[in-house]
Amino acid sequence: MDETPGGIWDFCTNSALKRASRQLGQLYEDVLAPSGLRGTQFSLLSQIAHSKNASLRTLANLLVMDLSALGHTLKPLIRDGYVELVPDVSDRRVKRVQLTPLGQKKQQEATDLWRKAQARFDNALGKPEADALRRALNGISEASFAEAFTRASDNTGPGENG
Repeated sequence: MDETPGGIWDFCTNSALKRASRQLGQLYEDVLAPSGLRGTQFSLLSQIAHSKNASLRTLANLLVMDLSALGHTLKPLIRDGYVELVPDVSDRRVKRVQLTPLGQKKQQEATDLWRKAQARFDNALGKPEADALRRALNGISEASFAEAFTRASDNTGPGENG
């Protein structure tokens, strides 16, 4: 009989989310491994491709990251020739992020692997549940949620309405 005690994740949403994120990150990275990219690198390359020449600030905001963290994450992708920073045509102080041709090829290679991981996730959890989870997580990532969280009363205990 497994006597593993419950954990803080049984009542702390943040802990439960981080724990699930670590597990899911490991599973996706196992599938992405043949591409040579980490999950965070694949996500970043994909967002850059999707954002079409976004500024560093716009990209950081989309990813809910500060600029220094984004810069740190971009360094190995720039070093490996997958990403380049180009000055904005109207304001040379603004840097725009784009995939290089090599980066486009690497992102497509990894996307083919990611589709396998995504299908496994949807099959394991169930497609309707997976879609609902993504919608909920995207909502939590919105600025309006952060504002509501900040304004919310903390006078209630866990699980209580207030």
